[in-house]
Amino acid sequence: MSAPTTTASAQLLGLLARDLPPDRLGTDPVTLAAYATDRSGTRAYGGPLAVVHALRTEDVTVTLRHAHALRVPVVPRGAGTGLSGGATAGDGTLVLDLSGMNRVLELSVDDQLAVVEPGVVTAELDRAAGAHGLRYAPDPASAALSTIGGNIATNAGGLRCAKYGVTRDSVLGLEAVLADGTVVRTGRRTVKGVTGYDLTALLTGSEGTLAVITSATLRLRPLPVATATLAAYFPTFEEAAEASHAIGRAGVVPALAELVDGPVLHAVDPALRERGAALLLVQCDGAGAGAEAAAVAEVLAGTGATSVERTEDPAEAEALLAARRGALPALERLGRPLIEDIAVPRSRLAEAAREIRDISRRHDVPVFTIAHAADGNLHPIIVVDPALDGLPDAAWEAAGEIFALALRLGGTLTGEHGVGVLKRQWVADELGPAAHALQRRIKDAFDPRGILNPGKSL
Repeated sequence: MSAPTTTASAQLLGLLARDLPPDRLGTDPVTLAAYATDRSGTRAYGGPLAVVHALRTEDVTVTLRHAHALRVPVVPRGAGTGLSGGATAGDGTLVLDLSGMNRVLELSVDDQLAVVEPGVVTAELDRAAGAHGLRYAPDPASAALSTIGGNIATNAGGLRCAKYGVTRDSVLGLEAVLADGTVVRTGRRTVKGVTGYDLTALLTGSEGTLAVITSATLRLRPLPVATATLAAYFPTFEEAAEASHAIGRAGVVPALAELVDGPVLHAVDPALRERGAALLLVQCDGAGAGAEAAAVAEVLAGTGATSVERTEDPAEAEALLAARRGALPALERLGRPLIEDIAVPRSRLAEAAREIRDISRRHDVPVFTIAHAADGNLHPIIVVDPALDGLPDAAWEAAGEIFALALRLGGTLTGEHGVGVLKRQWVADELGPAAHALQRRIKDAFDPRGILNPGKSL
């Protein structure tokens, strides 16, 4: 979509100033500059026209109605913690900042659900649910910062995906505003429901290109009565990956199974790297946590693990998990990370890890790898000098080969971070021409003038 005309931009600002409360519209250049990038470090060309700080659904409907009429592109945004450039706002765009819509509207213990606005921080919802013996199961690494709206927009995953699924598995219904300002409500308050097409699932993961989410009805789950956590060190990442697959073959479905390679361990704490070249973390939960952990320990005893620790104490468990939770902050201290999130069939996780190491060596590009091992989701992270204006050619070439590898092994370009702008050029390779064209027609049906987050996802 081309940039709006100067006349259209001026008209839009005048209408928004007239129809929105006085504290909603911002045009300060310093403030606007922050919206041109996100946590991925991706930077859009130019700068946004203005920002609307939405506090209610009515702010969103007014904004979109005027933007649609004048064909001005709109970029929905939450906390800006995305890792694929999906919320970056470029030249002439209007930012719709939803972080101020941060109320928990309802928390029902009887129905085990919550109704929340999109700006609610993920960890805060989990804490609110915890006060009632419940929890919000999705557990992205950015939970302390990211918002529910952003998690839904990217269909975010996290550490507990192995057992509880990604964000889509916890979204029962949505209130969303279409490009022309029309409010729609999808889904229901029940776990089951098959009336009509599943618009809730369609909007989840659509990266702000189909509609703007203004509230969500989310499934909550009981806090587990017990947890058991194991940490095992291995001589190689491949051996750790094979051990993870062996746990699945043994019939155990852990709440989480996380892999961390040696370079990441060294970045977090050099003392951890001295214990092994890979760390496998496994956590079982529920009434059978102890028995499942015993089964995992038995599996690990038959692998190449050099040491295995086990605890059922929550504080000790968090200490064991600290190496995984601290991985991304540690890599961000080294430079600018390009964080990929391919996924492959679980049986091919070790093969993928081996080939990623070969790609790293061939292009002389350091790649740090962590993984949600139980669902085959790898994060090969390329770290580059933050002083560079862009990514070096070698880094792009390595990333392209990693994406090609994922597809060749029967996997996907993105397991949980979304396409954004970083992976858009490879989307057609995964979808194929017919499915790609169908998805474009769906986009046109929801957003015929193409104003919602243009240049992203497809």
